[in-house]
Parts: sequence; C-alpha cells; structure tokens
Amino acid sequence: MRSDIVKKGIERAPHRTFFRALGCNDQDFERPFIGVMNSYNGSIPGHMHLRSISEAVMQGVRSAGGVPFEMNTIAPCDGIAENHLGMRYILPAREVIADSVEIMAIAHPFDAMIFIPNCDKITPGMLMAALRLNLPSIFISGGPMLGGRLNDRYIDISDVWEAVGEAIRGKMTEAELKRLEERACPGPGCCGNMGTPNTMNCLTEALGMSLPGNGTIPAPDSRRLQLARRAGQEIIKVLEAGLRPKDIVTRDSIRNAFIVNMAIGGSTNAVLHLPAIAAEGGIDFHLSEINDISKKTPYLCKISPVGDYMMEHLDRAGGIPAVMSELKDLLNLKSRTVLNKTLGEQIAEARVLDRNIIRPRSEPYAATGGTSILFGNLAPDGAAVKSGGVHPKMMTHSGPARVFDSEDEACAGIKNGSIKPGDVIVVRYEGPKGGPGMPEMLAATSMLCGMGLDDKVALITDGRFSGATRGAAIGHISPEAAERGPIAALKDGDQVIIDIPNNKLEVALEQSEIDRRISQLSPFEPKIKTGYLARYTEQVTSASTGAVFRSVLGSQPSA
Repeated sequence: MRSDIVKKGIERAPHRTFFRALGCNDQDFERPFIGVMNSYNGSIPGHMHLRSISEAVMQGVRSAGGVPFEMNTIAPCDGIAENHLGMRYILPAREVIADSVEIMAIAHPFDAMIFIPNCDKITPGMLMAALRLNLPSIFISGGPMLGGRLNDRYIDISDVWEAVGEAIRGKMTEAELKRLEERACPGPGCCGNMGTPNTMNCLTEALGMSLPGNGTIPAPDSRRLQLARRAGQEIIKVLEAGLRPKDIVTRDSIRNAFIVNMAIGGSTNAVLHLPAIAAEGGIDFHLSEINDISKKTPYLCKISPVGDYMMEHLDRAGGIPAVMSELKDLLNLKSRTVLNKTLGEQIAEARVLDRNIIRPRSEPYAATGGTSILFGNLAPDGAAVKSGGVHPKMMTHSGPARVFDSEDEACAGIKNGSIKPGDVIVVRYEGPKGGPGMPEMLAATSMLCGMGLDDKVALITDGRFSGATRGAAIGHISPEAAERGPIAALKDGDQVIIDIPNNKLEVALEQSEIDRRISQLSPFEPKIKTGYLARYTEQVTSASTGAVFRSVLGSQPSA
C-alpha cells in the first residue's frame, strides 16, 4: 500500500507515533489509509452540513476495513462573493483547491481519496486534483438545497437576484423583496436550481466518478447520508480493484458529461471546468466539439432558472441515471465507473418516473442541447451561451454595442436607464487575466431580467455568467480583451451580430479595422498587482482552454 511509506519499518517509528497520537493502533497500520477531503465551512449554506456527510463517509470506511483521515480545503461561495471584489477570487480558488488537495495527499500518502465538495469551484477543483494525483477516488457531494416556497410557488436564489431589478424599476416594494429574501433559501445544500454547483455534481455522475444520486438527492434527505456511508464502503473496493481516475475519466467520459450537460440545460461554466479536468488528465478536448455534441443531443429538462422545476423534482423523476437512460444511443456505455461497472451496466435499471420533468426523446424542449459555442471575428477562439435559457426572439439579434470596461460600469448604465431595447451590452476586461479572475455577471443579467429587458437586449463579455443566469448572455469570449482579443477593439455603436443557431458572434467591421484599432491600444495594465490575484494574472490561460494555469497544459506527474 502507498501508505506503507509512513507506517512500515523501524525507520517509520516517528511517523507511527504521530498516527498513534490520532488514535491509531497496531491493527490500523495493517489497513488502508483513506484521505477524506472535506470542504466543510460554516460560512456557506452549501457546506454547512458537510460534517455529517463526512462522518457518514468515515463510518463507511471503517465498516469496510479502512482507516479514514479527514482534512479540509477552502470553499468560498459565489453568491456571497457576487458583485464585489470577492468574485474575482472565485474562479482562481479552483486552482488553490486543486493544489491544496495535492499537497495533503502527497504529504500524507493516502492509499485512496474520498472527496466531499458541493458548490461551484470546489467540485471541479477536486476533480482536477483527482486526475492530477490519479489515486483511487470517489466523490460524494453535499446535495442540492430544497426549493423555497412563496405563495404556492417554488422559488430560489435566482428569484431574489431578479427581484432586485424589479425593485429598482418600482415593480416590487422593499417589503416584498424582503419576504422573498427570507424564503428563497430554506436550509442546507447548494442552490436548488441548475446552476454551476448542481451541474458539476450531476456531471460527476456522468463522468463515472460518483455513485448514482450524487447530483440530485437533496441535502436534507436521509438518502444523502446513506449515499455518503456507501461511498465510504465502496472506496475500499475501488482501491482493491486498482481503479484510478484516469481509468474512468477519459475522452469518452468527458464527452458523456457534455452530452448530459446539454440534456439538462446545465451551466455554461461546465465549458470552463470540463476542459480543465480534461487537461489534468492529459485529454485533448477542443471547444468546437461541443457544438457537434449539442446538435445531436435533445434538451430534455428545464430546471430553474429557465424552468419551474427544482433539483428535488429532477431527483423524484429518476435523477441523472434516468436522464442517461434516455440518451443511451448517444453515450459511450462502455465507460467505466467507480462501482467498477460500465456506464451501461450502471444505468441498466434506471427509469424515468415523471415525463413532465424529464421529457421523452420524441418530445424534447428543443432538438439541440442547452449550451452553444459561438465563433466569429469577435470570438476567434470561441464564446459560450446557455442557449436553452435564451428567449426565442433573441436567438438571432443585431444591435449597436454599448461598451463598458467593467461590470460595475455596466451595472451603473443599466440602473440609470441608459440601455435601450436592441442594444448589445459589451462588458470587457473581465476575463481570466483582465478581471482578474473572470468574475460572473449575475448582477448585470439579473438586473436586466428584473427590468424586463432580457428579451430585448443582449450582453456579451470576456467574463462569465452564473449557472443561474438566463437571457441572451454570451460569455467566455476568447481571446479576452486583456490579451488583445477583438472585443478590445469595439466602440459604442459598432454593429454586433449574434446568430446562436449558426454558432456565430461577429462585429460588422473589416479585419483590417479591428487590427488597426488594437494596434493603437495602450499596453494592458493589470488591475491588481499584489497577492494571489497578481500571481494568477501571470499564470492563467484563456477561457477557451479552461482558464487553467500554463503548467497544466504540460504533463502532470501522478502520485
């Protein structure tokens, strides 16, 4: 066992002393050491309950003959960080999470790992680490929050963000906003819509790295604790089988994950995270392939914020296994899973239990998937849009650019009423390098929705969007403005052309004029010049490569 390097032989007596201080005995030194990487903290509702998940995991490990050791990594909340300096740290936190896992797993050489993530960047950061280390691993998330209830309708955090816009335009009183605020998030779990957290936890199932139910069983449901205990038991089998993440996460399973993402209308942030995970596994996956997947994959589930159903409804309808059962002819069913079964074997008994929530292939919401990648002279390396959340009349749009060099400027422009129907709001210098940190534009898009403009204006940016975003919101424009991509050349009044069905994003300018304007720009000056974000700015790559560090694009050693 890998852990023998700290527990076997005379020269390891000092190491064993430390483990004895933790309560280990002679029998424990003959058992596998299992690292339990928890992301519990008490400052985020998605993670407030993860102590109980971890305890159930460790009970499972002990019952199967292993010795569990719990550790923690950081877990900042996108929602709390939204619309202030903290948001610039959220995507960069993904790299810190991956690095912190690597540090602990190598400093304390565990035989296998169990990962307990839940919210936005924590799940992809841990998946990146799992591929980097290539130790036998299982993921068990904390699960989604239940939907809030107000006046006999389900609500979630998306409703609160959009209500801010309604309050600004006088369509909602502050008292009504407060009532919504008090009821939208009723307890533990990641936000109950198909935002980035639930998207990534669902896709962990599609990748084969978690047990069925990981993405959809609600946080307060007792089945969540049962699943956690089972994950602790199963990791011993994964270890004994010698099954490693790189055996499971392959080019085929990455493709499976994108297919599922299309069918469930998942977050556009998957377009950042799945390529980053692929890069850690040495898997080459180009953005252009996503459109091919989208064109073949029906859009089967409309979960909030683009529909009225919550994650708990998707769970009752059969969850991700049921969704995958509808997609059998598209998926690679030979891909392996942590249960040491093929994906086909794992979903063989899955059934759709509610056709209102998971549509049949014959009656999809759309014939194509919920995410599209756009290319053109404004986005030579690509841009991403949650096409399943775009109003039909905005699927094609042409309008004058209203250019802002930050989200704050754009929000001020939206709030003061200077944005007119037909406009294309351009928010630039908010990419991975320029932001820095590629902040979400949720405040801006929610304000547009709340003001009734989401079907009248578009917003394009080299930043990104929350999974809770809907509307004609196009992000991840690459190359970004800080790298002197074409978006840096735009001026107020330039005609921007959006054609989502044909995957086009262009500006009505000759390339020679774009080049001339860019040549006249001053050198890019980083906004933040000290601390972690300064280092991040120097190392981060384009959104089109998953915004990974430059070193990740090279080879990565396994533990």
